[in-house]
Amino acid sequence: MIAVIDYGAGNLFSVCNALEYLNIAHVVTKDAREIDEADAVILPGVGAFPAAMESLKATGLIDVIRENAKKKPLLGICLGMQMLFERSDEMGACEGLGLIPGEVHRIPSEKVIIPHMGWNELVIQQECPLLKEIEIPLYTYFVHSYQAFCDDRNIVAYCDYDGKVPALVTDGGFVFGAQYHPEKSGEKGLQMLRNFERMAK
Repeated sequence: MIAVIDYGAGNLFSVCNALEYLNIAHVVTKDAREIDEADAVILPGVGAFPAAMESLKATGLIDVIRENAKKKPLLGICLGMQMLFERSDEMGACEGLGLIPGEVHRIPSEKVIIPHMGWNELVIQQECPLLKEIEIPLYTYFVHSYQAFCDDRNIVAYCDYDGKVPALVTDGGFVFGAQYHPEKSGEKGLQMLRNFERMAK
């Protein structure tokens, strides 16, 4: 069972639609007990970083997420990925979950359109269980104006958007983050969700 965290600011509809299509057992929840009992956790997100962190804080789940990230697979999607990092300067300085070292800042280029919206090819830097059985080239769908800045060791894959934009990140343990939307990235994106389910077993 995968717990999809509902903190009032997530892209729950698209993520749950994909999980239902794949027949992946899941529960949408803000209940700490259900998260503790789940085999894996998805943290979705669309919107602004500080509002999302405030909503997450209001649910009382920040410590629950941090504890579960030590022992079971956790996947942050889009803003959910950004919240995995230590802090963001979107709309002012704001602390994140601190599960992956690094910070989130606005995409620095003035040569490309912001927000970054559309399909981009991923450049894979290291092996990852989320990418099993997925052939390259691999294109995924992005919608974002801010990006992560972190060490190369935490970057599984990146895309080139007038610069290196981390697209799939990890803490080296149970925590993964996708800046793109796997649920909107065609069959290969759906395969990533299947792989995530396998990691939970």
